[in-house]
Amino acid sequence: VATMNSSAESTDKLCEMIWSGAIGPVREVHNWSNRPVWESGFTQLPAEEPVPEGFDWDLWLGRSEWRPFSYKYTHTVFRAWYDFGTGALGDMGCYSFDPVFRALRLTAPETVEAYANTAFGVTNLVPHPVKYVSHPLAMTAHFRFPARAGMPPVDLYWYDGGIKPPKPAELDEDGLGMPNEGLLFVGDYGKILAEFHGGNPRLIPAARNREFTPPPPVIERSRGHYEDWIDACRGGKAPRARFEVAGPVTETLCLGIIAMRTGKKLRWDPVKMTTGVPEADALIKPYYRSGWEI
Repeated sequence: VATMNSSAESTDKLCEMIWSGAIGPVREVHNWSNRPVWESGFTQLPAEEPVPEGFDWDLWLGRSEWRPFSYKYTHTVFRAWYDFGTGALGDMGCYSFDPVFRALRLTAPETVEAYANTAFGVTNLVPHPVKYVSHPLAMTAHFRFPARAGMPPVDLYWYDGGIKPPKPAELDEDGLGMPNEGLLFVGDYGKILAEFHGGNPRLIPAARNREFTPPPPVIERSRGHYEDWIDACRGGKAPRARFEVAGPVTETLCLGIIAMRTGKKLRWDPVKMTTGVPEADALIKPYYRSGWEI
């Protein structure tokens, strides 16, 4: 919810560029991250270690299934585990999907597909695939969203672990390579490239961006991320970072993780909160161990 780029002027400018028709109807969005930058891709659970003195392991686990303590579950690595985090997609997508959802007025996806890289073990010198017990080293996801008022259906693609989308020809014209992270909006009449969080949105190639006249502002600029929150607490306008936006973003990210874990194409019913895939539906609601039910 508290993603600072939701209050950023760059997000406003990105929305205004798209709403003004700078690249026409947007059909595709590509979003790529250099994460995970924490240890990930575990194929077996870590060995038990002594619990540090003064550390309440039971409290740290919370509702999650009981397991012996290991430092491999804590610090930045918690993101890697299904019980504690949502991998690179959930950890970083909450930032980058925010401007995408705002600019394209997205809610729930219709379908979701996602796939992880394959892990291998070796037995008697023979390699064989093994199952991850954590989030993978790399994955891709494809979210299909229905048409919205005045906007066509759109495909949103996610890439992490060093995977990137194909480089657009416009970057070749500028003699540039693909950034390590980024957002690429593909419209009927052009492309917008932005930083991962939606910062510095610009038309590509550079020659077209130089000729582009930004549209007049139609979004009232934020006084600041913290000021937004304080104003809302005092009975003012709703803050930029609010559940009405963060809820659909979070729902979409979690569906991507569920699709990756099952390897199945999911058809999402946002009203019934079901996918039609039993093993996927079993992952929608969280597990609460005894004593932590609510």
